[in-house]
This record gives sequence, structure tokens and C-alpha cells, in this order.
Amino acid sequence: MDVAELKIAGSWVFTPRQFPDPRGVFLEWFKGAVVEEAIGHPFVLRQVNHSTSSLGTLRGIHYADVPPSQAKYVYVTRGAALDIIVDIRVGSPTFGVVESVRLDDVDRRAVYVAEGLGHAVIALTDDVNLNYLVTQPYAPERERGINPLDPALDLPLPDGVEPLLSDKDAAAPTLAEAEAQGLLPSYDACLAFYDTLRGGSGR
Repeated sequence: MDVAELKIAGSWVFTPRQFPDPRGVFLEWFKGAVVEEAIGHPFVLRQVNHSTSSLGTLRGIHYADVPPSQAKYVYVTRGAALDIIVDIRVGSPTFGVVESVRLDDVDRRAVYVAEGLGHAVIALTDDVNLNYLVTQPYAPERERGINPLDPALDLPLPDGVEPLLSDKDAAAPTLAEAEAQGLLPSYDACLAFYDTLRGGSGR
């Protein structure tokens, strides 16, 4: 499995080795030891989510309060989607930076998104199936969102595809509004939390 850290610290892309034969393909799309070596601490699986999406479905930008927030390992089993990561950690050197990775059933990449980062995904085909391995169960009182159509972020959405959003995502604040309202995680708080995951004191 090839591992590459993205330009936003706390995000990685994992590309598995595939073994095709006349029967089909075999691959290992998640290897705990490889993921943990990359992120520098245990990946504790607490919940597995699955979604199906039609072409243009845009989910996010989602995040959760830190601590404990929620780290995600995202993998597409059918179709193609654009996975989008946004650094929303106030004080981060890459605050406001957007990174994207195509996930599909050809290259079969996966993306890891650390706690405190914003995450969105848009379906590039019909009948997209995604699996999310997450480190914390869904907790609605801690869940937050940023409007994915915030012009200041200018997400790399595909041309010619009309984004389909939930009412909740469409009503979410912009990044600037969320920062002004004190809704965003701080970079220092995230670093302290990452330290606790590595077994440190968090101080």
C-alpha cells in the first residue's frame, strides 16, 4: 500500500496494491498497521458508516467539536467521488486551504481525515457507494457544518454538475461566519488532542 501525506497536515491518501485475475480483483483497502504508522497513533474504530449518492450529491463540509471530534477513513466501493478536505483549524498555517482526492472503483484509493478538519464529498457518477470508518460515533450535539458553496473556499466542484445539498448543509454558515461565531476548532486545541492520542499529556 502506498501512502502519501497531503498538503494539509493530518490528511493522507492510501493507494492499495491490487491483485487482478480472471475471477476479479483482490485488495486490502484498510491496513491498521499502515494507517497507524502514518498518523502516528492508534486508529480506534468506533463506527462504520455507508452512504449511496446520485450524481452531484454534495455532502459536507462536516466536522465535529474538538475534543474528541471524529477522524475518518473514507473509501469508495462503487462509482467515483471527489473527496474534499478543508483546513478549518483557526491558527493553522494552512487555514482555509482546500485539498481534493478522486476516490473511485478503479484506483481504489482511501483518504484519512484527522480530527478538526472539514470534510466534504461530491458524487461524480450515479450510485456512488462510500464507506466511512470513524473513530467516534455520531453525536448530533457536537456535529457542525460549513456551507460547501462558500465562494471564499471555492471548492473544486466538477463543471456541468448541479450540486445537490441537504437543507442543513445549504443553511450552514460560511467559513468566515463560523469563525466569527466561535464555532471552529483551534489549531492549538487540535495539536493538544493529537498529542493525547499519541499518549502524551496534551500540554
